[in-house]
Amino acid sequence: MIADSNPNAALIADRRTVAKRNRGRALWLLLFLMVVVGAGYWMWWTTTAQFEQTTDDAYVAGNVVMLTPEVAGTVIAIHADDTDLVRAGTPVVDLDKADLTVGLAQAQADLAKTVRDVRALYASTDQLKATLDAREADLARARDDLQRRQELSATGAVSGEELQHARSAVTSGIAGVAAARQSWAANRAQTEGTSIASHPLVLAACGRFRAAYLALHRASLLAPVTGYVAKRAVQVGQRVQPGAQLLAIVPLDQVWVDANLKEDQLRNLRIGQPVELISDLYGKSVRFDGHVAGLGAGTGSVFSALPAQNATGNWIKVVQRLPVRIALDAKQLAEHPLRVGLSMRVSVSTRDRSGASLAAAPQQAPRYEAPATDAVLADADRAIANVIAANSGRATAAVDGRPRQPRA
Repeated sequence: MIADSNPNAALIADRRTVAKRNRGRALWLLLFLMVVVGAGYWMWWTTTAQFEQTTDDAYVAGNVVMLTPEVAGTVIAIHADDTDLVRAGTPVVDLDKADLTVGLAQAQADLAKTVRDVRALYASTDQLKATLDAREADLARARDDLQRRQELSATGAVSGEELQHARSAVTSGIAGVAAARQSWAANRAQTEGTSIASHPLVLAACGRFRAAYLALHRASLLAPVTGYVAKRAVQVGQRVQPGAQLLAIVPLDQVWVDANLKEDQLRNLRIGQPVELISDLYGKSVRFDGHVAGLGAGTGSVFSALPAQNATGNWIKVVQRLPVRIALDAKQLAEHPLRVGLSMRVSVSTRDRSGASLAAAPQQAPRYEAPATDAVLADADRAIANVIAANSGRATAAVDGRPRQPRA
């Protein structure tokens, strides 16, 4: 029995030794793997991770341009519906122009009448000057008659009554000259230093004509930007007032991304740093390139309707986030268009920290522009020149008497 148990004990001891040796090797292998993983993580952190700031709290933003009328009117046509593309300067909504056409005709008639009234004012100035000259001549004649009668009165050839009549004629002539001079001066004050076209009354009438001309032009609501129609709220036959929001136009070629980064992620952020973005719409197969365009001036809590008040004592620190604007590549946007409000995953590379964290100079050129009404005003000025020329007695091109229609 004793001899038979010795081989088993030796076998058990050998197995324990092997197991112990295997556990030691496993521990060393695990330690080695931990060292390798730690070294790999350290290398990844020192070379890549510490220079990247990522967040999923990022969304596509853009301009939502509301189309609003500048004059009251009734909608008679709608040229675009939701999801339709519209070009800047093309008509989107048309209002009834009947009342505005009548208003323009009245403004044209008022301008023509004002020009003729000012012509009459200039003519009366010349007439009053001629009247003043006549009164001065009559006064000079009366004074000569008085002087002759005074010389003859010493010889008794002129009676006292006749001499008194001569004196009265001189006094009456002086009063007549004074009245004529005042009338001429008063009329001259209304025309001195001006022409018919630059007279204040004519300029006021020109202003009313331009206002009516612009109102008629604005009866056709043009797209201020090129984009896609969204949120249409206007219907044909609806009576709209100035400032009413009829529909929205979203220029999808001008979108950007607002990434909300935590406070401790902003330390090394600078304007111009490269950004890689992934959209949930396209997945990881499409990666957008961008750059940091600017950092917000305050957190969302500052600009909220009810800012947080921490003076009550119930204070709990909440890590704040700051919106960072990221500009996107225009070519990539054209190939893979984004929509306003979509989620994005953002990764900012902070390796290059030479840029500024805030803009150093104001923007010189406008970032966004809409078609101006300069051409319409130029047409109005030409129409005004025709009306003035036709009613001021000067030679002019043929004018048919009807108000000119503004260009679309």
